[in-house]
Amino acid sequence: MRTLPALSVLLAALCVAHDSLASERIGADLALTGATLIDVSDGALVRGKTVLLKGDTILAVVDRKALRAYAPRKTLRLAGKYLMPGLWDSHVHFGGGPALIEENQRLLPLYIAHGITAVRDCSGDLPDTVLDWRSRINAGTMSGPTIFTSGAKLEGLKPLWKGTIEVGTPAEVSAALDKLQGQKVDFVKITENTMTPQIYLEALRQAKARGMRTSAHLPVQLTLNDATEQGLGTLEHQAYLLRAATPREKELTDLVAQGKLSGREAMAQSVDSYDEHVARVAMRSMAAAGTAIVPTLYGSYVTSYLDQDDHRQDAYLQYIGKGLRATYDWRVQRAAQDGPAAIAARHASFEKAAGLLPMLAQEGVQIIAGTDAGFLNSYDYPGTALHDEIALYVKYGLTPTQALQSAVLAGPRFLGKLERYGSVASNKAADLLVLDANPLRDISATRKIHLVVSRGVVYDRARLDRMLADTKAWVAAQP
Repeated sequence: MRTLPALSVLLAALCVAHDSLASERIGADLALTGATLIDVSDGALVRGKTVLLKGDTILAVVDRKALRAYAPRKTLRLAGKYLMPGLWDSHVHFGGGPALIEENQRLLPLYIAHGITAVRDCSGDLPDTVLDWRSRINAGTMSGPTIFTSGAKLEGLKPLWKGTIEVGTPAEVSAALDKLQGQKVDFVKITENTMTPQIYLEALRQAKARGMRTSAHLPVQLTLNDATEQGLGTLEHQAYLLRAATPREKELTDLVAQGKLSGREAMAQSVDSYDEHVARVAMRSMAAAGTAIVPTLYGSYVTSYLDQDDHRQDAYLQYIGKGLRATYDWRVQRAAQDGPAAIAARHASFEKAAGLLPMLAQEGVQIIAGTDAGFLNSYDYPGTALHDEIALYVKYGLTPTQALQSAVLAGPRFLGKLERYGSVASNKAADLLVLDANPLRDISATRKIHLVVSRGVVYDRARLDRMLADTKAWVAAQP
């Protein structure tokens, strides 16, 4: 009987020690354990690690022994799964006018549901709306992928596109950039529908002098080198590169500038006079200038091959609002007017442009995955299009690792955000994708989504499916 007090004292001491140890452990909101981590930077697989999250940030990535120092409130066991950073779609659009604001907002869950935790908005005709969404998502009062946006694009006078800032003089360029800097845009988007070549180059020069990143199309009156020499950050749409892949680039550019050749005719002649050596020299120069390419291959593929698949029976249309769907018509109708020769030219142009991918990688040009998804671009669906895009990268010669790098690392690198995004490491954003299969072995595994973490919020498979079902039901209920 005399041993009972001693036992009580020992138990009490053990309880105190346990409470003391527990109080010293580091708190975490969530532990993700058992998954194989994918290091996208080098295509390595890392096992035996647990990822600890606190709020919207990765607190730590630790092995089993170090895990004892942490006290997560919840643990998800992910044996047999693959864990990587969330995907980025670095070329999307929101638009169609104020009447379609809600339809555009309904696209945001589609990105999360397909593992895309960040998008780069390359401007539509709702720039102020998108700036507001960016603020609300960053503040946590609205759900959706993190948005990086250009705000309103710069264009020439009397432009075709709505929602632009019209510039026709250096002073107007300066005033436009003042406005965009005041809005804290993430980069500047420049298009060339009515902008003069001189003002286009002036916009690049002024933006560079201010330290603003630029993203642009390439005017038909300028060569690729004209733009890269002035500091162009990203060239949007890979087809533009065909114009620099021929020894006739300057000749064809001059003929277009003189009105003796249409842009479409110049493109066809560029394909016919393609020269690999010339193409490599142009890409080497592009890489040296630090200009990246955003291929947007999938949108081009859909349009180029509408003669083989009109996409009118696509199941994914059930997630796209009727107003947005109607904006697809103009490209469809334009393609329908093409005869056999024009259709063959479309096919040839796409295949030649897509075939440049391995060469771009070999010559050191940064490839940034972007889709052109959103309004106007027919059957280029927000969410799924990025998976289609990187699948095309692999089909046309990149490795799965390179394809993943384009959709995970290259976007934040362009924006100067690698300290926050691009890897599974402490102090990085809690934007994660957990897959059922290994995408380094088969790129289609990016579609096999087990769960998504966006800004620290967990979307398991059931929640993702509910999001898709809710969008489908909303679209079906539209008048």
